Amino acid sequence: MPSRTPVRAGFLALALVLLALFGASPARAADDDQLRVTLAQLRDADFDGKTELIEKLVTLSHPRIAAILQALSDSRLYYQEDPERIVIGSGDGAEIAIEDAVSGEALGQTSKRSLDRITANNRLRSLIENRLAGLGLASADPQQRKAAVEAFMRHPDPAGAAPLQARLEVETDRGIKELLALALALADLASDDATVRAKAATTLGGQMQTEIRGPLTRMAAEDSDPAAREAARIALTRTEFRLQMLGWAETLFFGLSLGSVLILAAIGLAVTFGVMGVINMAHGELMMLGAYTTWLVQQWLPVNWSLPVAVPLAFLVAALVGIAIERGIIRFLYGRPLETLLATFGVSLILQQAVRSIFSPLNRSVATPDWMSGTILLGPLEVTLNRLVIVGFCIAVFALLWLALQRTRLGLEVRAVAQNRAMARAMGVRSARVDALTFGLGSGIAGVAGVALSQLTNVGPNLGQSYIVDSFMVVVFGGVGNLWGTLVAGLSLGVANKVLEPWSGAVLAKILVLIFLILFIQKRPRGLFPQRGRAAEV
Repeated sequence: MPSRTPVRAGFLALALVLLALFGASPARAADDDQLRVTLAQLRDADFDGKTELIEKLVTLSHPRIAAILQALSDSRLYYQEDPERIVIGSGDGAEIAIEDAVSGEALGQTSKRSLDRITANNRLRSLIENRLAGLGLASADPQQRKAAVEAFMRHPDPAGAAPLQARLEVETDRGIKELLALALALADLASDDATVRAKAATTLGGQMQTEIRGPLTRMAAEDSDPAAREAARIALTRTEFRLQMLGWAETLFFGLSLGSVLILAAIGLAVTFGVMGVINMAHGELMMLGAYTTWLVQQWLPVNWSLPVAVPLAFLVAALVGIAIERGIIRFLYGRPLETLLATFGVSLILQQAVRSIFSPLNRSVATPDWMSGTILLGPLEVTLNRLVIVGFCIAVFALLWLALQRTRLGLEVRAVAQNRAMARAMGVRSARVDALTFGLGSGIAGVAGVALSQLTNVGPNLGQSYIVDSFMVVVFGGVGNLWGTLVAGLSLGVANKVLEPWSGAVLAKILVLIFLILFIQKRPRGLFPQRGRAAEV
């Protein structure tokens, strides 16, 4: 018995081949002939006639229907006289490649002059897009089904709603099912029944898609039934409320992203200013060095790997320059803050000119890695990925710096010197070493901030000048030397700027924030979270 199994399998395979050759071919040939007859009428039909022929084509169960309709919509469907047939062309030159519209057989190159284009107007293109959407609903790919529903929503047609209803009954994907319900409600807005229109408007209320808001707006203004108009107005009110909330959420996100940049720019300054009392006007140029380090790394490494390598390198470069500044200049000026201001201002000019001489005064563009490009959806909110990464990067830098100051010996010594330098010296703390390492730490964080800034703006010699004033504003507002104060102040000023910008403009918003800070400091000269113990030395 087992030996007969291969024989039976062979006979079955032979039967299937014979069926394909002699049974299926006549049916396919009949479908091809019917399609050719229908297509032949497209050449001489007017636009109304083409509308009827498109509806007829959709009913044909032929695998080439979608390609033919898309070619007609794209003005790539032609009539060829010799031999007489309908073809699909591709290419923009005088010679184009053609294929048989029915069989898909490649026919080589031919001149456009030998072809007669079958034209379509915008009304026909909308109809084709709608009918193609109906054909795409049967796809096994969820993305294609979703695209088909979205195409229907761009050109809603009650006549094409039947396939949507049929698909809704069998659809298993929750997101596509909700989209199908919205598409059917959108089609119902054109119903002759006022009750159906009002119900559809209620269903569509709160939806923010442009293709939904437009029909609802027209219905609220033009519908003949008062109840339907009122339902449309209520739906639009819900939509406007959601849009307003979304706008506030976007403003909050942009404010948080700006605040993260301000924190990165100011947090190193908060460390050096709080511990050493040094007004470092070269802090912005240290950020510039970090940004140029990022650009140099990208010249040697692939873009996607450059930032992880640039972060520690930028920290190291800026920290070494900072230690050199402290050892070579600042240590001779302790206790004279105005002189440190002038000296570091001179250092900033030297660093700017050095960069101009080495890299030229032209701005350099730092490429954004693929994993930081594009946007991401957080619910209905669409945010840019690079700003979201910078917010996370700011949190990580803040957490690492806080741990370094709270959990390491250097952090303990830094806090001791910040609170009472004389007592720290009496306890054996080498304050000169602590000052150098502290200035190097603050400078290194400035270099890391430059890495982040390189993803938001061009890298140039004047990069740091745009942020030095804002950095001092954050430090003074939060409280000199207090990390949590810097965090709260940076986020607060960033959100305040973005809230004020829509109605006051960017420049006036900064002026208003500056006025607020001046008034605030009059009441609280030591900021939101004043550092304890520093004034006890005086």
